[in-house]
Amino acid sequence: MATLYSQAESNTRKTWLLITGFLVFIIALGYLFSYLLDSSMILYIAVIFSILISFTSYWYSDKIVLAMARAREIEKKDNPELYRLVENLCIASGLPLPKVYIINEIQPNAFATGRDEKHAVVAITKGLLDKLDRAELEGVIAHELSHIKNKDMLLGTAVVILVGVVAMISNLFLRITFWGGGRRDSRGSAGTIMLVLGLVAAILAPIAASLIQLAVSRKREFLADASAALLTRYPEGLARALEKIASDSAPLKTANTSTAHLYISSPLRGKQSKGWLAKLFMTHPPTEERLNALRGMKV
Repeated sequence: MATLYSQAESNTRKTWLLITGFLVFIIALGYLFSYLLDSSMILYIAVIFSILISFTSYWYSDKIVLAMARAREIEKKDNPELYRLVENLCIASGLPLPKVYIINEIQPNAFATGRDEKHAVVAITKGLLDKLDRAELEGVIAHELSHIKNKDMLLGTAVVILVGVVAMISNLFLRITFWGGGRRDSRGSAGTIMLVLGLVAAILAPIAASLIQLAVSRKREFLADASAALLTRYPEGLARALEKIASDSAPLKTANTSTAHLYISSPLRGKQSKGWLAKLFMTHPPTEERLNALRGMKV
């Protein structure tokens, strides 16, 4: 039986293994495209441009996400019990108190955002407050605080940069190849094969990058679950909360695919396939797997 500590350590190792594989993938892709284009300058431009765009979104993404969710900030006098719960968990985890936002939606759900611990936000739907008991609510908030503590927003931004780099250099390679750019010796049989491989890589690379991004997202959810269980010392509270959230059929009107990965459970309702292929494109691990992991932990 896995302990809370071993579960957290395992998820951390798997996440960094994925990130390392991602970096190797980009280096190999960059080398192939540089060879076929006979120039690395265009790749440098793509990398710099992608980083600038991604870091700009990193600084302002919290405001954009909160506006999209139609969340409103509350003060301690608006909900003293909720604030005390957040304060107690922050003291236990060593985190500064984040801003607390309420989303006027009946679906129980929550997310955390912000560029660092000092500029963090925890957003909770009204449905979460109405439908969960104290232990379940504590588990959810501990999960969101764990995302902040584990610097998942920073890691998410880094992964977005990597995905953006792959997409941009793939797109540039296809455009330059279409207009007749590339190595002068690419007309030979070996060059033609390399060019075909380059075109295939340019088409498939963005898909592969997105799959790695989703895999990292799922691993961070497992890690946040384990970290939350460590914080509360009561995995069952979060497990019950996940069951209620997943089984609730109420829609989230402000939900969309661009922000779904932020929530503790996907806010996009509907029957989802459980096949292995479908799992590759999921932003969150299947609820059953999260419940098994939580209930298999030894406190």
